[in-house]
Amino acid sequence: MKKIWSGYKTLLSDFEKLYTEIESVSLAREYWMEVAYRNVELLGITFRAYQIEQAYLKGGEPAFNKAKESALNTFKGIYKNYSATVDKPVFEKLVSLYAEKSPSAYLPANMTGVNFTELTNNIYANSKLTNLYGAEKLLEGTPDEVIKKLNEDKAYVFGKELHTIFYNKLEPKFQALNLQIEAVQKEYMKALMEVFPNNRFFPDANSTLRVTYGQVRGYQPNDGVYYSATTYLDGVMEKYVPGDYEFDVPQKLQDLYNAKDYGQYGEKGKMPVNFIGTNHTTGGNSGSPAIDAHGNLIGLNFDRVWEGTMSDMNYDPDICRNIMVDIRYVLFIIDKYAGAKNLIDEMTLVHPKDNNNVQ
Repeated sequence: MKKIWSGYKTLLSDFEKLYTEIESVSLAREYWMEVAYRNVELLGITFRAYQIEQAYLKGGEPAFNKAKESALNTFKGIYKNYSATVDKPVFEKLVSLYAEKSPSAYLPANMTGVNFTELTNNIYANSKLTNLYGAEKLLEGTPDEVIKKLNEDKAYVFGKELHTIFYNKLEPKFQALNLQIEAVQKEYMKALMEVFPNNRFFPDANSTLRVTYGQVRGYQPNDGVYYSATTYLDGVMEKYVPGDYEFDVPQKLQDLYNAKDYGQYGEKGKMPVNFIGTNHTTGGNSGSPAIDAHGNLIGLNFDRVWEGTMSDMNYDPDICRNIMVDIRYVLFIIDKYAGAKNLIDEMTLVHPKDNNNVQ
């Protein structure tokens, strides 16, 4: 044992050193991702504009034109549902939080000692990036004209400092430290395999295609409480609250339910909606196909039950269940609710309980 471990004695201290070093970088990076990239739409718009400027600096006019075309196409989708009135208070709140919580070493000068209410009002009152027309006008002209106009826009100037720090300081250091951590991790796994030669070690499956096997099965999370494996449209109607954001039900779906007009997709007078199974799923599995023993698509995975949210760390087959929308409900919505029978006609519908019955 001493001989084996002699070459690995610094592994744990190496991990501690690297994870301590990456902590502030990771925190600052997460604040940038959540605020400047994902959740403040105006800053996300400035990020795409920033990519246009960077493309020009690095690749000249051809790269500029390609980046501009891509940004304009993206903007059309963003601005379709964009509301500066909604985005403005989100900007003020999250940018204030960013300035307060992000490590100071990675905080741009334009977020230090700032009145964020005044900053927000100034940006949203004067930036042309708060609407599609203004954004298109900013991007008109030669590359030099566009870059000049962008750097005179208040929203762009503010966002540019955030994005510059991300690319020049945050991301390079984050990636460099991650490479070192991965190198130590490889040595750590090598040590484990040498010390425990009879143990089974599984490869890291993150970002790879994987298949999980299971059964459609209910579960009992508590004494006297049992959840069956299938839910039906009846349950949707039980939750119906007129005008509610989450629980309103369109009139046409109500009519189909009241008439029990489920077409070929119903089961014994009821319309299946979701079902649960013992498959182990994780973040990123939403939308994954659920295939039966005959290779037929029977559902799409989209969630986990509440009692099974810990399954990434501790999978318990008694209570861990993944949740799938029943493909019959998907087909019902396409056919009976949306009236898109042309899509149904392009499919081969198979009834697994009667494998000779193929439509």
